Amino acid sequence: MAEDKAETQAFTPGPGYRQFRGRDEFPSNILHGTLACAIWIGSMHFNVSLLLFSFLFLPFSKFLLVVGVLLIFVVLPIDHNSKFGLRLARYICQHMSSYFPATLHVEDINDFHPDRAYVLGYAPHSVLPIGVVTLAERTGFMPLPKLKCLTSSPVFYTPFLRHIWTWLGASPATRKNFCSLLEAGYTCIVVPGGVQETFLMRHDSEVAFLKSRRGFVRIAIEKGCPLVPVFAFGQSHAFKWWKPRSKFLLQLSRAIKFVPMLFWGAFGTPIPYQHPMNVVVGKPIYVKRNPQPTTEEVLEVHGQFVKALQDLFERHKSRVGYADQSLKIL
Repeated sequence: MAEDKAETQAFTPGPGYRQFRGRDEFPSNILHGTLACAIWIGSMHFNVSLLLFSFLFLPFSKFLLVVGVLLIFVVLPIDHNSKFGLRLARYICQHMSSYFPATLHVEDINDFHPDRAYVLGYAPHSVLPIGVVTLAERTGFMPLPKLKCLTSSPVFYTPFLRHIWTWLGASPATRKNFCSLLEAGYTCIVVPGGVQETFLMRHDSEVAFLKSRRGFVRIAIEKGCPLVPVFAFGQSHAFKWWKPRSKFLLQLSRAIKFVPMLFWGAFGTPIPYQHPMNVVVGKPIYVKRNPQPTTEEVLEVHGQFVKALQDLFERHKSRVGYADQSLKIL
């Protein structure tokens, strides 16, 4: 068993291994990196700050006007092909990749074909899964021309945020939408742990909430799409955070689809710390298409994915600087 563990922890790059360093691919500076982070992450804080400022310092009629304007942006149609929006998304992806810096490691790039859809199971969620920027279509590291990241539905009812994240390639994380995207040939990035993984995260170890999350596996089997384990090292250090632990908070988090918590980055702002991130993409787990998979079949493939994610973590943690870190799969 000791030999098996040692073999699991060691990774020797083969001919298909590719490494994309954000800072080498996209020369940037602290100003552009900070601005890119502020647009993507700070936009959610902007709405809250604007409402608080308006309520506290403006006449009530002006406050209602601000609320009305924000509501307009909630229903304002989004032009998915907006030249401005796509340029903005490319700016955010490239400068954020350089900011941390973020590095993408693909164990074997020859395993990915541009005419096929995959399901990328990404962990951990952390405060925010910002390492997905390395996988985004606008970043261009992965040889997949059609990519979507499935995101919690409240994002698409939030002023400004819904436009920015849509241009970045985000899409609602509903079963219907997930299936439609795969059928249309889109590779989907899924963060299976979701809200509950954020609720369970710890300061002393990485946490992946996976044991009861099988829906994404079932859909992958139904559509015959390979499952790919992805792990982001260093993402959990992008923010400092505090959250109370209670059953009520967990129930509330599930209801509103995000965890009410305090988190902060550089100088107490929403701008993440410049902590290097290494996002590692493992090998696809190929599945036989079955429109009506049995529970046993789903459990078998789910077990393969959980083991593949654990092995991926163990193989790479030493080479990217996290030899003493552990991963708890709950």
